[in-house]
Amino acid sequence: MDPTLTVLLYSSLAAGTAALGAFPFVFRERLPITQIGWANALAAGMMLGASYSLLVTGLDRQVVRGAVGAALGILFVYWTHAASKTEDLDLNRLDESEPVYGYQVLLVNTLHSAAEGIAIGVAMIVSIPFGVFVAGAIAVHNIPEATILCAILTGRGVRVRDAGGLAVAANVSQVLLAVVTFTVISAAPSMLPWALGFAVGALIYLVMSELLPESYQQAGSTTIALVTLAAMGVVALLQGVGG
Repeated sequence: MDPTLTVLLYSSLAAGTAALGAFPFVFRERLPITQIGWANALAAGMMLGASYSLLVTGLDRQVVRGAVGAALGILFVYWTHAASKTEDLDLNRLDESEPVYGYQVLLVNTLHSAAEGIAIGVAMIVSIPFGVFVAGAIAVHNIPEATILCAILTGRGVRVRDAGGLAVAANVSQVLLAVVTFTVISAAPSMLPWALGFAVGALIYLVMSELLPESYQQAGSTTIALVTLAAMGVVALLQGVGG
């Protein structure tokens, strides 16, 4: 299969798993806030695991360029959230009825997905098997992340089916950025260290500035730390076995 089509296929499969985040709401109208916190922690752990895999794989690359890329990744996430006025968005407002809040939540998920798409594209450049592994880790991460989004949307009266569809739609940027990143770096391989650093910096910043603080509020620091570390450890272990 053409490598670009491979990137398109696996990034699309990763994005599509977000539909599974709506599954719990088929059986119950709402989830306890602690379970939403665990979902947040699981998503954070999977993202940290993917970041670790990218970092370990990229250690033999140019360190300075990777560090500058990481700084640019952090600045990119910070700037996009500031420009969209979502840097202080509280995801615990499940009963919020204002339409603008729902749009902001979807926008936040779209911005997250863009960074994840860059990570998939970079990993595919390193090697297709490694890229498939990272895509798989992000696919699993997309499920609990979508569960949080669906909890907010269904709490505002959105049907479960529509909430699942919106969760998938929010991940379209993941597919687009994966393909664009892969295509650009294939044409300019010297950009790989920068892109590796960018992906790692963006993902870790998202976890530390958003996912973990939200999950601490929802379920407490001890439980969240255990869930996050366990999820990260599983990804790191699987990457070690596969590598």
